[in-house]
Amino acid sequence: MTDASVTDRTEIQASVLAALISAFGLEEVRERFYLADGLMNANWKVDTPAGVFALKRVTDVALDQLVRNLGVLASLASDGIPVVAPVYTDAGALVAEVGGGVWCLFPWVTGSHLRGVDLSLSQAASLGQHLGLLHEGLDRACGKGLLTAVPETVPAEVTTPERAVAKAERLSGAVGNKGASTAFDMAAMDALEQRPVLIGNHADRRPRDEVPAGRHGWTHGDVQYRNLLWSGGDLAAILDWDRVGIRPYAEEVVRTAQVQFGVGGVFDLARVSEFVRGYRSVVPLEASALADGARRLWWKRMTDFWQLEFHYDRGDFSFDELFTADEALLHWWTERLDQVEDAFAAG
Repeated sequence: MTDASVTDRTEIQASVLAALISAFGLEEVRERFYLADGLMNANWKVDTPAGVFALKRVTDVALDQLVRNLGVLASLASDGIPVVAPVYTDAGALVAEVGGGVWCLFPWVTGSHLRGVDLSLSQAASLGQHLGLLHEGLDRACGKGLLTAVPETVPAEVTTPERAVAKAERLSGAVGNKGASTAFDMAAMDALEQRPVLIGNHADRRPRDEVPAGRHGWTHGDVQYRNLLWSGGDLAAILDWDRVGIRPYAEEVVRTAQVQFGVGGVFDLARVSEFVRGYRSVVPLEASALADGARRLWWKRMTDFWQLEFHYDRGDFSFDELFTADEALLHWWTERLDQVEDAFAAG
């Protein structure tokens, strides 16, 4: 994995910066600003004589996967998809391995990160269209040999209620063993006590088929407001290509909608429907596939505790706020499961 442990993610050592300047032929870095929006990787805005760039230190993606993913961006850009192709090093590489880390450089794009509820209904539909065009573009990149062939089926594991309850019990023990009583600890313990009851009450509604409904193919993997830049009302750039992979299209549609429009513990169902309508104007995904995708993501959220695993197993508190927001949405969603699926199917 690339640079998995970073002591201080906000700093770049002088020797590393000098090596990066040399690798990318930047002459010098006049100013640099750490960008706090990213959760996994570390990013800076750098001002150089060659221009303004976004410098990224990748911390949790295998090097060969990263290079493969970056290699499709020029193809997507040629299709008119709003992506930013990386800057090559002077040696002709897409990444620079410097100071034990892996780095990539992109031309700077001006824009704003907008939560889904800050998008107009027409912008929500536009985002759906862009996601459809992105899926089609990745399919063309696959046809060019830039990505491997897509298998006929993509099975998806459905976590059993027993395994989910066991996770909750283990994490409850971790919270208790910590011996602290912060507000987050108390909220986590409360959620972990409620979750087995919630799982037991709704286990009969979990997905049963191992193969998701609808089409599948290459997808971005993390289309959400932190990775989208808007300018002048239009989508200016889709960022962060670490998670490119083969998935059901409905999975990415539903996940994007959840992160974009699941705000404040509720879904903005009007924007969900417009977003899905925009997507289906490009990719005619069946309503049944979208309803299936929504049910699968709901059950995944019901049975997954990844933010708590980061907090208590790794000592990484970066995602604490996400846990609090997702927990509130889960309860709202569970009470309105059919209503949410109807919104996805009606788009």
